[in-house]
Amino acid sequence: MRPTTPLMWVGAFTVASLALWLLYRLLSGIRIWVLGNGGLLSPKLGKWAVVTGATDGIGKSYAEELARRGFSMMLISRSQDKLDDVAKSLEHQFKVETRTIAVDFGRSDIYEKIDAGLAGLEIGVLVNNVGVSYSYPEYYLHIPDLDNFITYMINVNITSVCQMTRLVLPRMAERSKGVILNISSASGMYPVPLLTVYSASKAFVDFFSRGLQEEYRRQGIIIQSVLPFFVVTKMTRIKKPTFDKPTPERYVAAELSTVGLQSQTNGYFPHAVMVSTLLMLQTQGATHSFY
Repeated sequence: MRPTTPLMWVGAFTVASLALWLLYRLLSGIRIWVLGNGGLLSPKLGKWAVVTGATDGIGKSYAEELARRGFSMMLISRSQDKLDDVAKSLEHQFKVETRTIAVDFGRSDIYEKIDAGLAGLEIGVLVNNVGVSYSYPEYYLHIPDLDNFITYMINVNITSVCQMTRLVLPRMAERSKGVILNISSASGMYPVPLLTVYSASKAFVDFFSRGLQEEYRRQGIIIQSVLPFFVVTKMTRIKKPTFDKPTPERYVAAELSTVGLQSQTNGYFPHAVMVSTLLMLQTQGATHSFY
């Protein structure tokens, strides 16, 4: 029988540590992607849910899913006609109360109107979804009307998140409960050349969300950064869903199960696998940016 050596003990410890880490990741994955959060999102958080950019794509799907869970819905978007259509649909399908506010988030003078519209509402969930991207990939200095492009994208993608949070968070903090979902993007996790301003704006949303979560975690507030890859929406111009490019309905249903379990989430298991793969490749020096 060969005597044990320090090197053998190091090897055994390494193998055991790796096995425990893999077991932990497996159990965590089962909890997040299979068991979910057990119906955390309910009107017990507050009667109303507020969704920005609520008339299309992911925002509309959030509105539908939250209404299905019994929330009264405050829908905020640019087109009053589209808002009315979505509101009527929610009232008909889910028998919930709805209200709407029509504003252009590209403007900075809209928040007094929004504040007045939210007055007196017990808000349990805020989904900061409204966003805008490039019409097509382009070099920074070649973007048409660059000055206005910058202002508009910052107003829609960044200012809206900060200002809506400013309006809603104090009431949540007073009640020591509430959920804020800030829709970032996987493109905010890595620099994306030719979509540089969009990518940077989504990186801001991610950092803002994670920092704010640490500030208000002890007050019972959940603030989650949501970083999807491609979803079938008008913004992505993808029309046919696939396993890794889900419909907004499928994506939102999966994402909501992660609330309270992950402060930063890709929201959908295949997207989480894609991020893990990219991180592994990046660690190995095989990639330096996400496209």
